Amino acid sequence: MIHARKLAKRYGDKRVLQGLDLDVEEGGFLVLTGPNGSGKTTLLRLIAGLAAATGGELEVRAERSSIGFLAHEPLVYRELTPLENLELYGRLYRVPERRERIGMLLERFGLRDERHARVATFSRGMQQRLALCRTLLHDPQLVLLDEPFSGLDAGAAALVDRELRELAGAHRTLVVSTHAPERLDPLGPRRLALAA
Repeated sequence: MIHARKLAKRYGDKRVLQGLDLDVEEGGFLVLTGPNGSGKTTLLRLIAGLAAATGGELEVRAERSSIGFLAHEPLVYRELTPLENLELYGRLYRVPERRERIGMLLERFGLRDERHARVATFSRGMQQRLALCRTLLHDPQLVLLDEPFSGLDAGAAALVDRELRELAGAHRTLVVSTHAPERLDPLGPRRLALAA
């Protein structure tokens, strides 16, 4: 699903990625590790089509509409409620039976009781759970997660563990960046360590 050869990305004079070769098969699970500044977020943005490589080649065999991307920022509207946020994204992605899908995701991520509250009142962890709902709303085939455990308490992190187990078992292609790769070891992913 993802094929890269000699992939490079520069921002001005700063080299972020250089000569990266990568293959992730359909249904594969890759964990990106490395220190801050090693290019994990940049690589995810390149795969998602949100940035352009400055060298090499990158082929992603997935329609843009079938990619779910969780960034560092939750990318939800703080002045809206979870229900309003997901309804908006559901319309953008033309999610069939979106009300049922929204209700199911809010329930699974423990946000059903807060569905009418303004996101501005949410903790960082609650915003992260809502961002995960947004990421999975359109049932993507390629799921890109940038530090999905960031800001989560133990209970919410366990929800993410459960979701990743289900996604990995459902033949989704997963690429996850994390500073705690051992947490994902039971799911049997491949690891790619990037150097700063």
